[in-house]
This record gives sequence, structure tokens and C-alpha cells, in this order.
Amino acid sequence: MNLCKQCYSSPLPFAMVLLIATIAGYLTWLTLGLSDQESAVRIGSAILVFLATGGALLHYVISCIKRHCQHQQRYARAPSASHD
Repeated sequence: MNLCKQCYSSPLPFAMVLLIATIAGYLTWLTLGLSDQESAVRIGSAILVFLATGGALLHYVISCIKRHCQHQQRYARAPSASHD
């Protein structure tokens, strides 16, 4: 994966992904607590929701950062000195 270090220097988008995935997993764990599920099923479901939500959001954030990166275009448009 070609990552631009200038675009990926901010940890805020990745912290937001972690926060949203944690909240989704916690709400799943709380909701399944109202049913007659065993503890292993509750914990497994919460972990599965955490991983699925985190993976989807991480993919979205990385693709948006790559799509809107202006640094790669700047380096690609730099004129070369060997054009004679």
C-alpha cells in the first residue's frame, strides 16, 4: 500500500474509528445482556461487531485519505530537468 506520510501523520481519524468501533461493540454487549445468552456468546458477538465495524471504518478512512491526497499529485507534476 502506497501511504503518504504527510496525510497519515494525524491520529485523529484513526482514533475516531477506534472510538466508534468500541461504542458499537459495547452497545452490542449491553443489548445481548437483556437476552438469555451465555457470557461467551455475548463477548464473542461484541468482539465480532467491534472487528467488523472497525474494519469497515478503517477501510473507508484509508480510501478517503488516499483519494483526497494532494501530495502525490504535487510530486508527480514536478517538472524534470531531462526534457530537452
